[in-house]
Amino acid sequence: MRILVLGRTGYLGRHVVAHLRGLPDTHLPEAGRSSTGAGAGLSVDLAADSPDRLAKTLAEAAPDAVINCAGATGGDAVTLAEVNARGPAALCAALRQAAPRARLVHLGSAAEYGPGEPGTKVTETAATRPLGPYGATKLAGTAAVTASGLDAVVLRVGNPVGPGAPPTGLPGRVAALLREAGAATGTGTMLRLGDLSAYRDFVDVRDVARAAVLAVTAAGPLPAVLNIGGGEAVRVRDLVQMLARRAGFGGRIEEDTGAAGGSARSAAVSWQCSDITAAGEALGWRPSYTLEESLAALWAHGGAGTGDTDAPGRDATGTEGDRAP
Repeated sequence: MRILVLGRTGYLGRHVVAHLRGLPDTHLPEAGRSSTGAGAGLSVDLAADSPDRLAKTLAEAAPDAVINCAGATGGDAVTLAEVNARGPAALCAALRQAAPRARLVHLGSAAEYGPGEPGTKVTETAATRPLGPYGATKLAGTAAVTASGLDAVVLRVGNPVGPGAPPTGLPGRVAALLREAGAATGTGTMLRLGDLSAYRDFVDVRDVARAAVLAVTAAGPLPAVLNIGGGEAVRVRDLVQMLARRAGFGGRIEEDTGAAGGSARSAAVSWQCSDITAAGEALGWRPSYTLEESLAALWAHGGAGTGDTDAPGRDATGTEGDRAP
């Protein structure tokens, strides 16, 4: 089976590729924005390539399936629209020309739902009310995929955490700050963060990768959208404290209640939690890592998350992938 992974050098993309390499009789053609020179793989830029050019590249790759992990989590509205909205639309148009029978697995984002109702897990049929450009452009990408007529599924991913988490997301950023502070034992050391009162649905990056592999290899059609999350709402403050304990941090953590965790994308979203029942029914998937295990892996991995993106502002989350809560 030939599986083309787009965004393979980003956070989620690298884990997806690692999982796919464990499958027998699977070939992974290399493709990316920086693919140049002999043997460097196919050149693909979803934000800029025309559908016709993409179709030629896809015809050369001859994939049985495509996993689109490419996406932008930061940057201005134009960048977000080019990568998150225009990119999936162009990819679908190219697939209809070059590989209409290939399965497409696209990584979407729980940010497409917008603010949730406290105490309620959101299902795939819930209304989508994104509040900012990130969620809105991810939703536009989802709309392009689900309306494409292709054999396609969108995995709406929660907040990824785990080994290699880059500092563009809150877990990776907090880990980096804790490493800078060292194992402080006195009360004089202080970590200043934004408002940590929001609730988020964290999911291990390795579980996200496993869901993508299950989706790309599943027999028969799949639902148009599947939630991939931890299935539980966790207060961001609790995650930070868990990570601080893991780091042996003995200083103080101070919150700026006006900064909303430092993320403009999530400033007005105090609760997010996904109902993951459908993913269990369609894929036989459930999270296999606890949050403690994910944070332990993040801390043990060191600072290697830095530089996981394949270009500034672009990441293998499709989501988020590395979205700051």
